[in-house]
Amino acid sequence: MELYGYFRSSTAYRIRIAINLKKLECTHIPLSILGGEHKSDAYLKKNPQGFVPYLTDGDVAMGQSMAMLEYLEETYPDPALLPKDAQGRARVRQLSGIIACDIHPVDNLRVLKYIVGEFGASDAQKTAWYHHWILEGFKAFEILLERGPSGDFCHGDQVTFADICLVPQVYNAQRFNCPLDDFPHILRITDTCNKLAAFKDALPENQEDAL
Repeated sequence: MELYGYFRSSTAYRIRIAINLKKLECTHIPLSILGGEHKSDAYLKKNPQGFVPYLTDGDVAMGQSMAMLEYLEETYPDPALLPKDAQGRARVRQLSGIIACDIHPVDNLRVLKYIVGEFGASDAQKTAWYHHWILEGFKAFEILLERGPSGDFCHGDQVTFADICLVPQVYNAQRFNCPLDDFPHILRITDTCNKLAAFKDALPENQEDAL
């Protein structure tokens, strides 16, 4: 198994966590996003989108982190990262989607670079943009955590996709000095997750390409 990634990519961070939780052997291949390695001809032949992460497992290869999580869960089911019941799985996927579909796509590096390059957004405007989408998404996420069934983690006492998506997004939010005091459940769960070796080992600063 090989994972092409970038230490600060929150989507690659998700997959590092999942691989660690499932104790899978994986070769990590760092790409310099700032250096444009993800847009090289060689990489684009593998992944036409030119994004990270990109996962290969024998003859299987794919982009898109949520597809990777589903693949890893179905192919390597122990430990399970989704609940056994349909309602629980739906709730976890709903929580995951708030991060993966509603927050991350509008706050990632290529979007931030675009609003600066195309529309001349100032640093203050870029930060305001970033904070807006984080706070809007986290507000809904926090309410859903309050409604339960949340426990040590987003869904009861089992680590799931929801935690795997949440922790990297909180990391990025804190990196951008986003105020998170209004989200005690999010902060508590993030702190609990980050005490686990699988999460600590996946931290951006613990990657070989960390700057």
